[in-house]
Amino acid sequence: MVLPLLTKLCHSPGLSSRAIAGITVAVIVGATFFVVCLYFVVYRSKKIEEESFLQGSSDEHFNENFRPPNLEKITESGPLFGVISPRPTGITVDKSVEFSYEELAKATNNFSMENKIGQGGFGLVFYGMLKGERAAIKKMDMQASKEFFAELKVLTHVHHLNLVRLIGYCVEGSLFLVYEYIENGNLGEHLRGSSRNPLSWSTRVQIALDAARGLEYIHEHTVPLYIHRDIKSANILIDKDFRAKVADFGLTKLTEVGSTSFHTRLVGTFGYMPPEYAQYGDVSPKVDVYAFGVVLYELISAKEAIVKTNEVITESKGLVALFEDVLHQSGGAREGLCKVVDPKLGDDYPLDSVCKVAQLAKACTHENPQLRPSMRSIVVALMTLSSSTEDWDIGSFYENQGLVHLMSGR
Repeated sequence: MVLPLLTKLCHSPGLSSRAIAGITVAVIVGATFFVVCLYFVVYRSKKIEEESFLQGSSDEHFNENFRPPNLEKITESGPLFGVISPRPTGITVDKSVEFSYEELAKATNNFSMENKIGQGGFGLVFYGMLKGERAAIKKMDMQASKEFFAELKVLTHVHHLNLVRLIGYCVEGSLFLVYEYIENGNLGEHLRGSSRNPLSWSTRVQIALDAARGLEYIHEHTVPLYIHRDIKSANILIDKDFRAKVADFGLTKLTEVGSTSFHTRLVGTFGYMPPEYAQYGDVSPKVDVYAFGVVLYELISAKEAIVKTNEVITESKGLVALFEDVLHQSGGAREGLCKVVDPKLGDDYPLDSVCKVAQLAKACTHENPQLRPSMRSIVVALMTLSSSTEDWDIGSFYENQGLVHLMSGR
């Protein structure tokens, strides 16, 4: 378009060579300016689109229907989001380190299966040494970007002794989260693993107390408040001192201070879901309370959340329903509990303490969420059980009068 115009001008009569030269320069400058403007418009629109994707992934309230664009075209060996910067836009990553893929690959012997220490719903977990610290490195599936950003956002803002600590992250090639290494695996492995020594009853009560403290913190002491939505024995990790830390925040919901419940799509693990959540998708902190009650039943019996009642025809029953039957037996709850206590404990457990934990679990798994205790009440109840102090005025700690009677033995 520019060349024909210049040719026509050159053959036009009445124009001097100086005028023709001036017009030529003006046309060339104008064309160059147009091309440069077009480039920056296209480039800027692309950057805005990329940044809005990352910003949207890290919002306080996630879009349940969100899916990264062209996710099915991304391979594990390819780039994560085209040419974007590896640092997630809009996330304040305080106290966390951004690692390169090369660092993680070197720490895990190129993600060797010999370094594999676990597997979750969204990927594999590998052991590695990073900057002199033992670490657990979760390599997440590409389609788990929402869970990745959820966990990254929570653990970079929330720090507590009974929550697993996030060391860093990486978004090169795949999605990686780097945690502190917890030496003794998870609670489910200790309760049902054949290679583990049985946990003493006092250790089980302490583990329950530790996990309850972690949940109380995210329910009541953070802004915004958090709901875990996937509390289970596999997500309670045990360190070298047999103290517990709550892990796996990939399904965590954020809720504003003062809100009670809201609706969401169903996520989590069957056997730990309360009726109002499984049926209607209602979410509140009492969802975690119910799941914690199931964990208490696991600590007593070492059984899974879904119990097989008939191997031949594969019948199964929830652990909550199983204990409801036990606690309502005609012979009395104490006699029924003796039949379901973990056989690995032998006779080395205080039956009175077991009964109180069972009653606490029953309160946690009440069908009506409003009648379940708060995590604060549960923490104080478990502190009472694990303490040798007998003269507490525990009535001052509970908003639920039924728990007052329960933990005082009335």
